Amino acid sequence: MERWFNVGKIVNTHGIRGEVRVISKTDFADERYKVGNTLYIFMDHASEPIEVKVKSHRVHKSFDLLSFEGYDNINLVEKFKGAIIKVPESQLGKLEEGEYYFHEIIGCTVVTEQGETIGTVKEILTPGANDVWVVKDKGGKEILIPYIADVVKNVDVKEKLITIHPMEGLLE
Repeated sequence: MERWFNVGKIVNTHGIRGEVRVISKTDFADERYKVGNTLYIFMDHASEPIEVKVKSHRVHKSFDLLSFEGYDNINLVEKFKGAIIKVPESQLGKLEEGEYYFHEIIGCTVVTEQGETIGTVKEILTPGANDVWVVKDKGGKEILIPYIADVVKNVDVKEKLITIHPMEGLLE
């Protein structure tokens, strides 16, 4: 059975020409939303996802704005509000060395090079230059780990284990 991966959530329409406003949950938005790509819209009350083809993509403020072929006015996309956009696992491409999908990192245990367990990756933030992994420790405190070579020393997605070199001030 095919596994599906969440790409984003349609939070609203934008303008009258059928654009939708999406809060993305994808690692590679530019790749996912490339013109001509196929996406699948999952709505609460629908038994089957709706297959759509990307007609346009642009970034506006912190949202991705998408339009789909054949959906060129607000009345046709209004029903998509609140829907989740997904892609099947077969659509996930192979990644370069040192690149990971969010679902591979979230849930990993983070340990120091000395073997001390820090916690578990709960989410990934994408503020700019590099991703930041949010790790919850045993006490429920959040620790922010920048995904940079100086800090992240090894990622083993099969074992769900990440080894870090805690730079000064990182774990305080």
